[in-house]
Amino acid sequence: MAAHPARSGEVQDGEAGMTGEDRRLPVRSMAVATGVAVASIYYAQPMLALLAQDFPGNPLVPMIPTATQAGYALGLLFLVPLGDLMERRRLIVVQFLILALVLALTAAAPGVGVLLAASVLLGAASTVAQQVVPFAAHLAAPERRGAVVGSVMAGLLGGILLSRTVAGFTAEAFGWPAIFAISAPVAALTGLWLGRVLPEGPAESRQSYGRLMVTLIHLWREFPTLRRAAYTQGLVFGAFSVFWTILALQLASPQYGLGAATAGSFGLLGMTGVLIAPVAGRVGDRIGPERVAALGAGVAFLAWLVFGFWGSLIGLGIGVVVLDFGAQVSMVSNQSIIYALRPEARSRINTLYMSVMFVGGAAASAAAALAWRQSGWPGVCMLGAGLTLAAVALQAHGLTRTRGARGVAG
Repeated sequence: MAAHPARSGEVQDGEAGMTGEDRRLPVRSMAVATGVAVASIYYAQPMLALLAQDFPGNPLVPMIPTATQAGYALGLLFLVPLGDLMERRRLIVVQFLILALVLALTAAAPGVGVLLAASVLLGAASTVAQQVVPFAAHLAAPERRGAVVGSVMAGLLGGILLSRTVAGFTAEAFGWPAIFAISAPVAALTGLWLGRVLPEGPAESRQSYGRLMVTLIHLWREFPTLRRAAYTQGLVFGAFSVFWTILALQLASPQYGLGAATAGSFGLLGMTGVLIAPVAGRVGDRIGPERVAALGAGVAFLAWLVFGFWGSLIGLGIGVVVLDFGAQVSMVSNQSIIYALRPEARSRINTLYMSVMFVGGAAASAAAALAWRQSGWPGVCMLGAGLTLAAVALQAHGLTRTRGARGVAG
């Protein structure tokens, strides 16, 4: 795999204002790659009705999205730390090729049992997206890290938001295996392309894999900043998950009487958050990511006020734009914070951060279903507002401690 050498801080693919030397890091390619990888996790969600038709009466069909999420959680914990142990470019390429094979296996699954097993593998392989993001942070200069991470994360959010829409339309037209069959060669080509354009990323650690996993505990204990960023993003992502878990049910209620296609179209509205990610990163580079992270949590809280007090379809549309804006600003800013803690441990730090965020999203989704059954949309809005308000409080506490520490140092 040929690659052009790149120095730390070199950026490419449309990063305005950069010199020719600084255009060698393929930011756009890395952004697209994260979107391709993470989209695989969500393909099954809008296709459950079609799967139920193909496998009538099988009680395991509703567990397919859960199996994918479980595989993703396992991949976060056991595969993402390998980014500190192995040469990063080769690891990313190999994991994309594995993802392609698993997508092909999923498309050809003859029964629900094989489909469940393939879904677990699919979720685990999709964590290659979380290999790309810390690698981008590793290659970027400190003063550009927020902008680079923001650009790459824009691709990841785009993959999350568009995956359900694309999968739903493709499955309706060609059957549920089609999206997996189409995505398999796309994943393979993405991996091969990254092997061509990415620089080498030598291993940062010479420890054994077992010892590397033990250091996760030490890193978690050592950095209160990491814990605060992870908890905050877990709350914000939880509020984000609350909305997307209940949206289809709310739209199908007598107040609106709308179907799944309308719910999928809200993903297109959420794409506006993709545009703000690089901007949030650049602002964080200038004024400090802590302040921007607090702003993001506050904007997410504002979105839930819109949902609660503006009950029309327009209110939902404006609210989702605001929510995705806040969630993306918070995500990019918190990642800028944690990637600066210990450069040689970025993959492990990302494992901890993303694992807590993922748990927060899963727990909030379960709580959202309960709130919906007990109190309907008002209860869901109270849950989302409470989660984001707690995130604002955590960020405010962190800002206070940071300013206090600076005052003592001064």
